[in-house]
Amino acid sequence: MNLTEWAKAQGVHPQTARRWFREGTLPVPAERVGPRTILVNVEANAAPAAVSGGVGLYARVSSHDQKQDLQRQTARLVEWAAKAGCRVVRVESEVGSGMNGSRVKVRRLLADPAVTMVVVEHKHRLGRLNTELVEAALAASGRRLVVLDDGEVADDLVRDMVEVLTSFCARLYGRRSAHNRARKAMEAAAA
Repeated sequence: MNLTEWAKAQGVHPQTARRWFREGTLPVPAERVGPRTILVNVEANAAPAAVSGGVGLYARVSSHDQKQDLQRQTARLVEWAAKAGCRVVRVESEVGSGMNGSRVKVRRLLADPAVTMVVVEHKHRLGRLNTELVEAALAASGRRLVVLDDGEVADDLVRDMVEVLTSFCARLYGRRSAHNRARKAMEAAAA
């Protein structure tokens, strides 16, 4: 159920419900599935069931010279799963561009019905653009995406600008360096 719908059904103003979510005091389990969408789980035991299912870990780097970072990502994901007591059913790691949507291992991970929770270190490891769509599709099928280091930009407008610049730079300069060039362009624009 959408957070706004839940708030209206409970007689609470939607802004109050969003504040409770930000502060972590919302009385029901909820998770963000998009930049503007928060889903509330009104069933009390649905969250533990999702955790008790299988966990899929995914790590990705964009070039072969980053193999050590790929191993570090995988080790961190496995360590997190062990500490959380999760049952890992699939671990996938690959070298490929985040702009490329035809990565075999991430497709295999997302298609596996035994995986109820997909865990990545950073959201952009799953893909550079439209990760919210993947997150919403997972949520619609009763699955979820967990991002360990959510150091993403919180402002929707800034994030959208970075995604647009990344897309344009990918076409102009090549897919590998697109994100770095977009970041440098945003830094230049801010100065």
